[in-house]
Amino acid sequence: MAQENLKAEQGLAAVRTLLSETYGIEGDVSPLPGEHDLNYRVRAQDGEQYLLKLHASGDPDDLDMQVAALDHLAKTAADLPVSRPVLGRTGASTVKVTVRGERTARLLTWLPGNIWAKSPSRSLTSAETLGDLLGRLDHSLKGFGHAGAKRVYSWDIGRADMHLKHLDLIEGDDKRAAVRAILERFASSVLPSLESCPRQVIHNDANDYNVLLDDEGRVSGLLDFGDMVETWRVVEIAVAAAYALIGTTDAVGMTAALAGAYHRANPISETEAGLIFDLVRTRYAVSMCMAAKQIRENPENTYLLVSQEDVWRELQRFERENRAIAIARIRDACGFAPIAHAAAVVRWLEQNAHHFSAIVKPAVAKPQVAVFDFSVSSSEAAQWAVLDARGAEARIAARIREQNADFGIGLYGEDRAIYQGEAYETTTPGERRSIHLGVDIFAPVLEPVHAPFAGKVAFLHDDAVAFGFGPTVLLEHATDDGDVFWTLYGHLSCDSMARLTIGQHVGTGERFATLGAAEENGNWAPHLHFQLVTDHLGLEGRMFGVGVRDQWQVWREVSPDPSVVLGLSVPVSVIVARDKDFLARERHRRIGRSLSIAYSAAPLKIVGGEGAHLIDEDGTRWLDMVNNVCHVGHCHPRVVKAAQAQMGRLNTNSRYLHDSLVEYSRRLAAQFPDPLNVCFFVNSGSEANDLALRLARAYTGNRDVITVDHAYHGHLSSMIDVSPYKFAGKGGEGRPAHVQIAEMPDLYRGRYRYGDVDAGHKYADDVRNQVLALAATGRRPALFFSEGILGTGGQLTLPEGYLREAYAHVRAAGGLCLADEVQVGFGRVGSHMWAHQTQGVVPDIVTMGKPIGNGHPMAAVVTTEAIAASFANGMEYFNTFGGNPVSAEIGLAVLDVIRDERLMHHCRVVGDRLMDGARALAKRHAIIGDVRGYGLFNGIELVRNRETLEPAASELDFVIAEMKRKHRILLSSEGPHHNVLKVKPPAPFSAEDCDYFLEALDETLGRLSP
Repeated sequence: MAQENLKAEQGLAAVRTLLSETYGIEGDVSPLPGEHDLNYRVRAQDGEQYLLKLHASGDPDDLDMQVAALDHLAKTAADLPVSRPVLGRTGASTVKVTVRGERTARLLTWLPGNIWAKSPSRSLTSAETLGDLLGRLDHSLKGFGHAGAKRVYSWDIGRADMHLKHLDLIEGDDKRAAVRAILERFASSVLPSLESCPRQVIHNDANDYNVLLDDEGRVSGLLDFGDMVETWRVVEIAVAAAYALIGTTDAVGMTAALAGAYHRANPISETEAGLIFDLVRTRYAVSMCMAAKQIRENPENTYLLVSQEDVWRELQRFERENRAIAIARIRDACGFAPIAHAAAVVRWLEQNAHHFSAIVKPAVAKPQVAVFDFSVSSSEAAQWAVLDARGAEARIAARIREQNADFGIGLYGEDRAIYQGEAYETTTPGERRSIHLGVDIFAPVLEPVHAPFAGKVAFLHDDAVAFGFGPTVLLEHATDDGDVFWTLYGHLSCDSMARLTIGQHVGTGERFATLGAAEENGNWAPHLHFQLVTDHLGLEGRMFGVGVRDQWQVWREVSPDPSVVLGLSVPVSVIVARDKDFLARERHRRIGRSLSIAYSAAPLKIVGGEGAHLIDEDGTRWLDMVNNVCHVGHCHPRVVKAAQAQMGRLNTNSRYLHDSLVEYSRRLAAQFPDPLNVCFFVNSGSEANDLALRLARAYTGNRDVITVDHAYHGHLSSMIDVSPYKFAGKGGEGRPAHVQIAEMPDLYRGRYRYGDVDAGHKYADDVRNQVLALAATGRRPALFFSEGILGTGGQLTLPEGYLREAYAHVRAAGGLCLADEVQVGFGRVGSHMWAHQTQGVVPDIVTMGKPIGNGHPMAAVVTTEAIAASFANGMEYFNTFGGNPVSAEIGLAVLDVIRDERLMHHCRVVGDRLMDGARALAKRHAIIGDVRGYGLFNGIELVRNRETLEPAASELDFVIAEMKRKHRILLSSEGPHHNVLKVKPPAPFSAEDCDYFLEALDETLGRLSP
């Protein structure tokens, strides 16, 4: 032992000498494990770390390939977390040395992180970040070539068929048979499919000891390029997945996550996506063969025996997965349809539905249906759970009679707790199949069952276990294009199967089966389970009737919604609720990415609302302090009732006479002084402002617009043009020629501040400057846009007299003045119905949106008769949905609630309480620079220094995140510097809510204090 220690120390001494003489590096050296090479971690005296590799003698092309590949990546992908070569004093990247024999030395940069195999942080995120890294790596290696990469390499699973000759070395008949089946499938099916796939040089060894993770489980580095080879590109994914899934509960989910991330970074083909599952199996088979060969060559090496058993365990686990579902999940993760022909089948069904026959009671033209709810959320769920088949049969029959229905229906897509036992467990621990894949049709025993369209008997199976399908028939069909699919009929009578034979033709409408009694149908109340099947998953007559909720995007393609076949007058399917992670991924995949999401790092799934609170899927209540849209409160019962009642009577366009439209226009106009008495109805604030601009141009004959800096007036192209918040921001195209920008009247950090009694006059003078600038070029303004409180400007209240003088300057030049009340209208400011009234002005045009419908998409423009008349120039203005009866009734209900619940006064009282409380907090927390607003439209501006007014944007981000995390309060930021906490809750926001907010804000700001 002493001699071995001496040799090791002599080796380290030689390494230290090498580092000093060749690289000029002094420091500590410690050995690292390696199969063929000597590896050392180097901690230099200057704090830098390195990896020193002393390569054993071998094929010089192998080492040269590694060097060339890293040089290539340094030029094409400098951001990839891979080791970079450190040149010696001579400028060479490799040096010949003698350390325990003749070797070649390479010094590489050190990559931080924990080895994947030993990291406690590995997760689905780890797989996704690994897939992303490998995708970017292979994209960068696409143009790389090297003679060393063209080798015939035993670890290239693209050549897996070469290992068939090693099968006899594997001990154990079961192991040998499993590996043989995989390799033979590779040779007969996988390899021919690979021939159409791209080939390139890949890393080929992203195993769990070559991948590094940071403390959050994200990949931070990829090691060891010694297994590089030119092969099929998709092999890269399979090799990495074979190791990434080790020790995970959902092997296919891990594989799919890795493959999907790779695809997003470096798109693969449908063929490649379909081969990944078999290639992972192939990697395990190759590992078994290689281990057997190494054991034969080194029988004393017990490590090899343990390694082989580890591989065998993972192979067995992977083999238990349903191959078709696994492939479908991987395809889905890569953005391909899980079942390639499912959409074509559904299209054929939709196009031919008018030819279909009823499955039960075909003589009844329009059957009446009793709908049953067996979901986990059903109020009757517990009652159904305690009933036996006979009790359930009696209860179902009684309800069908009570509703005078022809039969009952159980819904497709329901999440049910009634499916118990091992038959419903999946290969993932704790996961069950619970989502109903068909429709239940409840009818008496021996009720005839008819074929909806022609087919042939494909499978007959008696699932004679408790709570199984009982006698089951699958009919096979084909679309006009030859896409094959099946219809499944479960819980039949035994006599039904006895009368059928495989291959037997069944015509459209033909009676071919009857419903079975509980004694023969799996011990259920008599009913038919009807299910569409696009892929029987190799299960044939043993097809699943229940799917996995977290894999619903796959299962709904295996068994699409059968509504199209049934053609009933009631919905027979439900939306399957999904977890937040899935919804976030699907939203990112299917919805335009320019649409942002609140709290993107940890988004909320909101399923309900009440008053000033939102409710998530777990029932947690969140205090909503940013939603001025639901002005009179989330789901206000009077507004909901008004909408439901009118939708039940009529909803049409405004071309017909309707009392609600006229009454609403009268009530809305009554909220304004003369001469504002003519209404236009649209669907959003953006549309309202766009129409207002058209009105102004028609009336004045002018085109130019004056707008306040950093303002936002809508998302239409015309409104982007007049919104500096957009056109001067990221992605904007700059100020259009027809737009003049007036200085933002900011009393806190602007040119004229609090205490300047002439601030309003001075800021309004800049509006005059814009008018003069137009006049200098022979132009005049059509419209001046302004809010009564500047929202995107940072919840800024206007200085006294600002609008009065600004309006005067614009009107003197022949322009009109608009008050944008989309954000601040309907009593929110507390003292007045409209924010512009705090300035003592009467605009020419007022626009409204957001709170006008309490969440319903509606908006309005109110103007004078003269302006409206100028717009009636022969070109009709028609808005399909604007002013429809439902919107009118909702608008009336909102006005009623504001009046009857005294919400304007409430906003003033609670708003004063909030402002007083926030100003008291400012005395304790120097980070609060300003508190401003009216009623329940407020801004709390955070600064790092009250003298310099340095914005505290990152601190505000912390406050918003912590108020959500710890106190369940939802907030947002505003202002040019993103440092203003905006407060605009639903109007029912109570005094208790206010106090809770202030206490939470006090606590949170206290944690920011030094």
